[in-house]
Amino acid sequence: MAALRGADEMRDRVVLGEFGVRNVHTTDFPGNYPGYDDAWDQQRFEEAFRVDVIREEGDSLEFDMVGIDAAIANAFRRILLAEVPTMAVEKVFVYNNTSIVQDEILAHRLGLIPIRADPRLFEYRNQGDQEGTEIDTLQFQLKIKCSRNPQAAKESSDPDELYCNHKVYSKHMTWVPLGNQTDLFPDADFRPVHDDILIALLRPGQEIDVLMHCVKGIGKDHAKFSPVATASYRLLPDITLLKPIEDEAAETLQKCFSPGVIEIQNIKGKKVARVANARLDTFSREVFRHEGLKNLVRLARVRNHYIFSVESTGILPPDVLVSEAIKILMGKCQRFLNELDSVPME
Repeated sequence: MAALRGADEMRDRVVLGEFGVRNVHTTDFPGNYPGYDDAWDQQRFEEAFRVDVIREEGDSLEFDMVGIDAAIANAFRRILLAEVPTMAVEKVFVYNNTSIVQDEILAHRLGLIPIRADPRLFEYRNQGDQEGTEIDTLQFQLKIKCSRNPQAAKESSDPDELYCNHKVYSKHMTWVPLGNQTDLFPDADFRPVHDDILIALLRPGQEIDVLMHCVKGIGKDHAKFSPVATASYRLLPDITLLKPIEDEAAETLQKCFSPGVIEIQNIKGKKVARVANARLDTFSREVFRHEGLKNLVRLARVRNHYIFSVESTGILPPDVLVSEAIKILMGKCQRFLNELDSVPME
């Protein structure tokens, strides 16, 4: 039974030790463990696989994906980062720019401003097309000029009182419909995601007059098209107390972990430590610095339980991004199957 428990641990847990990490490689392939049937079975996979939404707040989403391999989890993360399309500024036509910001820097700053526009409403622009159309391009204009405020007090030194329009924000970008976009998108509200992104500072007499073309693209081509500020995953922590830990040792143990991980209960006049919520831990391994505790605790992570954190840039809600990433992954799988079918069998 001891050997069986060791095999179970090797298959199901990544164990964190004082000086290293064990069981990091996938070993559940057919024939590797006597007594285990590790041949892939679709029905068994469907029964074990699940997705649990833990938290959704604004542009942030946390969910658990259970029953998959690290390769699939990482593929899903990379698709979120680099293959879900968005709309972003691609071309900037500078008609006038007398600010201290060079044209190239201004264009770069404009390109990184996230645009609230559903990319599913547009097509990719054909390579080589210089002029955009209503089905593949969004057009924005930024036209602003700084002037002195005639109402400002003479003794004032505050630029906000002395000047008008001296701060150029993303809210000054206005959508200019192309072709029949007014009819195509009668209820559209195309604009930057955030109104308070500072683009440039002006002084009286300086002005910016530019026209921008937004196109559909993916983060693989340029980071400005990435729909997420971050997309990451981690394995579910698993903390086991091998022996009862009481009194002063329990208080020391509690301080070794993130708040909320270890709680202390009062049982028959003794302070007894217990694991309250291992999910909250970041695994600093602080416990291994204490000689009296390091052999009383096992730190591990559940091998096939992934905690995903997705933070959208605001272009699309995070739940929509996740569903689009799943569709892209399904499309990749289908293309692979089609390629296999097209290969002649000898």
